[in-house]
Amino acid sequence: MGKVFITIGLIVVVIGVILTVFPNALSWFGKLPGDIRYESGNTRVYFPIVTMIVVSIVLSLLLNIFRR
Repeated sequence: MGKVFITIGLIVVVIGVILTVFPNALSWFGKLPGDIRYESGNTRVYFPIVTMIVVSIVLSLLLNIFRR
């Protein structure tokens, strides 16, 4: 269990460094066609459906690669 937490922590640190050095590296995140946005006055509703599908596919592929 400790190794899992260390791995997750290292991944978070790497993502943080990438975002600090390259602030626009993930500018596409949440702005894909198919993501639903509704803004009216002070109300904002946002459903990043396509973005979450892409993230799920990428994570599934990475986990399958590392398991083998």
